[in-house]
Amino acid sequence: MIQVTSREFRDKQASIFKLADKGEKVVIRRRGKASYMLTPVYDSDFVITPEMEKRIEEGRREYRQGKTVSLKTKEELHSFLESL
Repeated sequence: MIQVTSREFRDKQASIFKLADKGEKVVIRRRGKASYMLTPVYDSDFVITPEMEKRIEEGRREYRQGKTVSLKTKEELHSFLESL
């Protein structure tokens, strides 16, 4: 794993992207703030599989049949989650 500061990342973006492309784990640190992991994203990461499509359609069917819970306020959400 390689750790770089946000300044180093800005200065050496091309070489750091190449490292991530080769499978190296790159962590970008920011002083006093959150750190970030740099990972490549591939076209296949956005493909909806047949299984996922089936689950989406099942959710739509349940919604049309009224088998869903509708919450309009934060309080309703908290109450619902506490009831689980």
